[in-house]
Amino acid sequence: MSENVQKASVEVAGGYKPDVVTLKQGVPATISFTRTNDQGCLDVVHSKDFGFEEALPLNETKTVTINTDKAGEYSFSCGMDMFFGKVVIE
Repeated sequence: MSENVQKASVEVAGGYKPDVVTLKQGVPATISFTRTNDQGCLDVVHSKDFGFEEALPLNETKTVTINTDKAGEYSFSCGMDMFFGKVVIE
């Protein structure tokens, strides 16, 4: 059943790499965030659009589930809203 889930990975190191994640509409999805650098305010990732906030301990992966029911562009950012990323659902 795991083939029916979209999985994306984002490295958190002085920003988000990649900073744009593209997903297909209507297919369940997860995004895994791994912080590999202790620089700045990137120890938290949150999204008002998706309703999550996760602490990102150094060198640990945190996975969030993304609702892909609606097409559009949605944002996520660090705890201080200084670094941004985007999820595009098409």
